[in-house]
Amino acid sequence: MTDSRPLVRVEEVTKVWPTPSGGVRALDRVSLDIGEGEFLAVTGPSGSGKSTLLSLVGCLDFPTGGEIRIGGRPVKGLSDDGLAALRRDRVGFVPARFGLVPLFTVRENLEFPLLLKKEAGGKDGRSAGVLAAAGLGPDLLPRRPDELTPGQQRRAAIARALVNDPAILVCDEPTLDLDSKESEGVMTLLADLNRKGKTVLIAARDPQVAARAGRTVRLVDGRIA
Repeated sequence: MTDSRPLVRVEEVTKVWPTPSGGVRALDRVSLDIGEGEFLAVTGPSGSGKSTLLSLVGCLDFPTGGEIRIGGRPVKGLSDDGLAALRRDRVGFVPARFGLVPLFTVRENLEFPLLLKKEAGGKDGRSAGVLAAAGLGPDLLPRRPDELTPGQQRRAAIARALVNDPAILVCDEPTLDLDSKESEGVMTLLADLNRKGKTVLIAARDPQVAARAGRTVRLVDGRIA
């Protein structure tokens, strides 16, 4: 019997950020399912809650209310080790500002998730493989992030997120600060990964970027419009 559960279920999720003047409600009872193999774009104006939603799906933070399930398992209540394993093995997260360690080479950035997994063998081959999957050559492995173009940095960040073959790739504003040619290259890469079976979730302010996804959801003032 086929499992019909969504890969990700966001159920009545609220997120309130504390401030000295009172709480700011970034998300307000948001419910959303993401199917396995789907390419979903979350759109909306700045401050609508897109990045907050992606950080919650990426298991970088917890909702104030509601529940998030990944692969049928609730994220809330996981032990520290269980949560770390979920982030490491099931979710590949690419932040808007790349998130590469500036003092590490590209190779060291790509190998870092493998070290967290305590996987010693095959690192060189895995690093070169995910870099190739992201459309970059092995000649970039010894370089540091500041020696790459913004587009190359974005692709390297995507490669790092793919190194443990996660169930879902979460990219916050994947074309931020990229020129039109680099933006097109990154979106083509994400579309290719999706065609090969990877579930992809992005946040996008640009309607042309969002249009590359198979489905879009619009947030306005923390709610699905």
